[in-house]
Amino acid sequence: MDAAELQAFLTREFPQVAEDFIVEAVGEECVIRLRVADRHLRPGGTVSGPTMFALADVGIYLAILHRLGPVALAVTTNCSMDFMRKPEAGRDLIAHVRLLKLGRVLAVGDVLIYSEGGTAPVARASMTYSIPPREKPDPAKSDPAKPEAARA
Repeated sequence: MDAAELQAFLTREFPQVAEDFIVEAVGEECVIRLRVADRHLRPGGTVSGPTMFALADVGIYLAILHRLGPVALAVTTNCSMDFMRKPEAGRDLIAHVRLLKLGRVLAVGDVLIYSEGGTAPVARASMTYSIPPREKPDPAKSDPAKPEAARA
């Protein structure tokens, strides 16, 4: 899936949060922007940890979709996250996402999150996703030569 297809997927499947995220680039490294708004801030005016987790989680998910296509049921199975610096107030967050391993059942990725314009990462996440098995077609259900009773 390319950037436009990923953005459309987010809008269709996750309309409640799609406006928060912008797919800026896809490839060996995917770049995802989080539009920081007041609802993402914690007391003291910094971006909350759960918001940074959401950016990392969405970033890995989109990187998987970029490589595999629309696998809506892929789910997070593990996350380790380091919060290294206070994100700069009033700036979007930019996630640089790399898949380290993409297997049949598991995907492992790494995310570095920066304040827009910053050179040092504010957070790092290592995440593992479970990829659901692809359904194998049932020949009995799709063979038009078989009578309806035999397909049931």
